[in-house]
Amino acid sequence: MTLTFDYDLFVIGAGSGGVRAARMAANKGKKVAVAEERYLGGTCVNVGCVPKKLFVYASQFPELFHASKGFGWNQAEQPTLDWPTLRDNKTAEIERLNGIYQTLIDNSGADLFNGRATVVGPQQVAVNGKTYRVRTILVATGGWPFIPDFPGSEHAVSSNEMFFLDQLPKTAVIVGGGYIAVEFAGILNGLGVETHLVYRGNNLLKSFDREMSDKITAGMRDKGVNIHLQTQITNIQKRADGLHVNFASGESMSSELVLYATGRTANTAGLGLENAGVELRKDGSIPVDENFCTSEPSIYALGDVIDRVQLTPVALQEAMVLVDALYGDGLACIDYDNIPTAVFCQPELGTVGLSEEAARAKYTDISVYTSDFKPMIQTLGGGNDRITMKLVVDQQSDKVVGCHMVGDHAAEIIQGMGIALKAGATKAHFDATVGIHPSAAEEFVTMREPTR
Repeated sequence: MTLTFDYDLFVIGAGSGGVRAARMAANKGKKVAVAEERYLGGTCVNVGCVPKKLFVYASQFPELFHASKGFGWNQAEQPTLDWPTLRDNKTAEIERLNGIYQTLIDNSGADLFNGRATVVGPQQVAVNGKTYRVRTILVATGGWPFIPDFPGSEHAVSSNEMFFLDQLPKTAVIVGGGYIAVEFAGILNGLGVETHLVYRGNNLLKSFDREMSDKITAGMRDKGVNIHLQTQITNIQKRADGLHVNFASGESMSSELVLYATGRTANTAGLGLENAGVELRKDGSIPVDENFCTSEPSIYALGDVIDRVQLTPVALQEAMVLVDALYGDGLACIDYDNIPTAVFCQPELGTVGLSEEAARAKYTDISVYTSDFKPMIQTLGGGNDRITMKLVVDQQSDKVVGCHMVGDHAAEIIQGMGIALKAGATKAHFDATVGIHPSAAEEFVTMREPTR
């Protein structure tokens, strides 16, 4: 008896990875369906990288207004922020992108279901009251903000809500030490909010190069962010005058808003994966093999939900590898080493390769080259910002194994450095490269003497 299937591939989740996989499979002549219960484009487009970067741009204008005076620009009145304009223009742009994703799906020939899909069993998916038999299921449901349960936790908001606030608060407490926390601290501070960043650990951005994270901490403080390390909240009380935040030290403060940016967890709750015997980790994420297959042969997963590298470009690459494994020659692969990334905090961080700490653990002898200087715009702009650059080199092979930058345009510059490290560039290659003058980027090819 030959089984008949409604779809060759049924994708649960219309984020970057899910939509890419659906389109590629459909382009190969497969019958494909995509189900999405919230919004097209996933976290990145709707409540992640895209709106966040727009807010970062908005928060940088006060410093640019200040710097412009040194270049001869005069303003009759002090510029003021209209929060509803920023918020609503951001929403309009996101809706435009939602429409683009809709068009991409439609043009590929895949069917789109607006609704919550659940796994009924192996090769069975239910959505909008109907069950479909499918050859392959792809779970691409991403992650979801995690707020720990403690007294008053219901009064805190996650990063999701930050993009839709009715009013911009005058004061805010941000809890967390990762990239989401430091990015929102910079955004709110730049928009004129009295901002307190609270973290229970000893240093921010602990998974990044320590010297770079220390530079960021100092830079954020210099810009006016109040940073409270080794500090933990015990409870939040809602009072007539706002929120009252109590700390383990016995101290407290009042705030109009408390944002918990304490991580994201895999969005697998209520998905029905247990009905197909799919194994999950304790945190809800899905373990997969090199072809992104789960413990159930008919179910695959990729993107943030598998908790490897939670970056949109990684999910896109994973989707291409998956489709090639299912419907191609199986030769495509993904290399998780030397993935360039950025944290859009203020000052900005760009990084690729190993931190100094990781390099010391891996290699017998390393050399570290650093440069710290004031960016050219500050010579007339009158600001206090600095740029720090760092190269980590394996002495035995002369390969550059880590490249880091804190300061303006770090993300744009590190993208090119990512190509160099992926190609196996040595310090000699950097030294032989002619710099672009005057630019900050030229410092990467003019550092001759090791710092240590």
